[in-house]
Order: sequence, then C-alpha cells, then structure tokens
Amino acid sequence: MQTYGSYQLDDDPARIDRDAVWDFLSTSAYWGRWRSRADVDGQFDAAWRVVGAYTAGGALVGCCRAISDGYATAYLADVYVLEAHRGTGLGLAMLRELIEAGPGAGFRWMLHTADAHGLYRKLGFAEPGASYLERPAITG
Repeated sequence: MQTYGSYQLDDDPARIDRDAVWDFLSTSAYWGRWRSRADVDGQFDAAWRVVGAYTAGGALVGCCRAISDGYATAYLADVYVLEAHRGTGLGLAMLRELIEAGPGAGFRWMLHTADAHGLYRKLGFAEPGASYLERPAITG
C-alpha cells in the first residue's frame, strides 16, 4: 500500500468495493455502461492487477485494472476517479502505481480511450505505430 496525499493506493483486489465500481461503470463511464454486473465482476475477478484509490476513511474513490500475460504485455482498463476527487493528481498517481511500480513496469502497455490522452502521454502512451493492427469487436 502506498499513500498519495491523504489517499491510500492499494493493489489488494479483495479491497475493491465492487458495488462502488459497478455504480460508477454502469452510470458514468461512457466505455462501460453496456456491460452487466456479472460482466464487470468477471472482469475484475480475472484482472491481472488492480489498484484502488481510497480516502483515509476507506471509501473507494478511484480504480484501474489491467489484464496481462504476466510476462510482456498488459492492457489498461476501467480507469476512473470520482469527480469530487479529480484535479489532485490522484489518477496519475494511481496509474503510476499500477504501471510503473508493479511487476509490469517493463511491459508493453495498451489501452483504448476517447479522452484523457494528455494523462496517458505522461506515462509514455502514444498513438500506435504502423505495426499495430486491431480487430474490433463483432456486434449484432
């Protein structure tokens, strides 16, 4: 467990408040509202690593998770900080804990996002090169 100002950053998956995660992802996250509660729980159950940001009283106010092969590649997902706690650098601190302070510090990291590009660039993320291909999800 690390501290950032008055916040605690913890990578203990058992500490993640799944109800708080579900509340945010199902109502406020443009990228997550299509998932069911079972989907979200399953994704957190299967996560390679998670980091939660907590108030001194223990309330979850931010979260991020990663999936990985555990050797070379990781994918960043479900990154959020509750609005009342934004603007403090907490999101960057939480991501540094997940990406740079953990066992995946040397991995190739990927993510999909429609916003916060400036935040992710601080961690070395950039547009993919010519060798990166992607097959979108098949819907319908």
